[in-house]
Amino acid sequence: MPYEIPAPMLAKSVPEIPDPAKTPGGLSFEPKWDGFRGLVSWDGETVEIGSRGAKPLTRYFPELVEAFSRLLPEPCLIDGEVVVPKGDRGAQRLDWDSLTQRIHPAASRVKMLSETTPAMFIAFDLLARGDRDLQGESFAARRAQLVDLLGGLPHPVHVTRTTEDPDLARRWLDEFEGAGLDGVIAKPLAQPYAPNKRSMFKIKHARTADVVALGYRVHKSGQGVGSLLVGLYVDGELHNVGAVSAWTDKRRLELVDELAPLVQTDESGEALTGEGEKSRFSAAGRDSSFVKLRPELVLEVKYDQLEGWRFRHTVQFARWRPDRDPASCTFDQLESVSAFDVGAVLE
Repeated sequence: MPYEIPAPMLAKSVPEIPDPAKTPGGLSFEPKWDGFRGLVSWDGETVEIGSRGAKPLTRYFPELVEAFSRLLPEPCLIDGEVVVPKGDRGAQRLDWDSLTQRIHPAASRVKMLSETTPAMFIAFDLLARGDRDLQGESFAARRAQLVDLLGGLPHPVHVTRTTEDPDLARRWLDEFEGAGLDGVIAKPLAQPYAPNKRSMFKIKHARTADVVALGYRVHKSGQGVGSLLVGLYVDGELHNVGAVSAWTDKRRLELVDELAPLVQTDESGEALTGEGEKSRFSAAGRDSSFVKLRPELVLEVKYDQLEGWRFRHTVQFARWRPDRDPASCTFDQLESVSAFDVGAVLE
C-alpha cells in the first residue's frame, strides 16, 4: 500500500532573509519554486501525487508517474514541487500558464500536454524511506537522506540546491526571479517535519505599483465588494492585470457606496457589467462577472511578481492615490527582471 500522504509543512512570510544565528540549530536556505506543491508516494508498485489541498494530481502528470516508477530506487515519500519549464535550453524559465493548463478533465488532452509541455519534479524533503518514517527527524537529517536517495537521478526528477550562507540566499532572491522562481525558503535545520504548520520562512519580493480601478466583483455573500479589478495602460488601452481583495465585511459595504459614482451605466441607468477570466481552479458555476467602473480612480498596491501581463498573485491594497493621473499608470513603472536560466538554478 502507498504511504499515507500528510498535509504539507507550510511557511510564514518574513520581509527579509532571516539571520541563522537567531534560530536554534541554524537555517538552510533554498530557492522557492513556483509550481504545484506535490507529495509523492511510491510503494514500489503505485505512484500517488497529492497536492497541498489534498487533491490528487496523479492523473494530470503521467510523465512524472512514469519517471517515478522507473527512477525511484526504493519506496519513499517525497515532498516537492511540480513545475513546467519553457523555452530553449540555456534560456528556460518556469511557466505558470503552461502548468495550470495541465489540469484538464479530458484524458486525451492530458496525454497531449504531457508530451508538449512536460513537467519536472523538484524534491526538497524526504518524509519516509522504506519502512523508516523520517518526519520526526531534523531537517538536516532528512535532507541528507534526500540527497543520498535522489541525488544522482536524471531529469525530470531533481533535488533542489540549498545553502546555509545567508549572503548567497540574498543573491538567489535577486537572480532566480529571472527564471520564474518567486523567492527563497528558509528551513530550521533542527526542526522535525510539521504537517500543516508554518514552521518555515518564505521571503518574496515586495514591490508597489499605481494601478487603475476598472471594476469590482460582488462578494460571494451577495453584499459588498469581493474584489476590486485593477489595470494598467499599454499604448493608451487599459488592460486588466489582477485583483485586490481581503477586505473586511465592514469595508466591503463601504466600498460599494464609495465606488457608486464611478459605476458605468447604460441608457436606462443600469450598471454595466463585464465577464472576467475564470481560473481552472474556480468552483464550477462561479460567477466571474464584474461591475464596470469609469477608469478615474488610482490606488497603490503591493505585489511580488509579474507573470506575462498580469500580477502572479492577488495584490494587496496600500493606499488611494488621488494625486495620480490614471493615464500615467502604465507598465513602464514596473521593475524589470533580468532573465535567468532554470537549468542554472538546478546546478
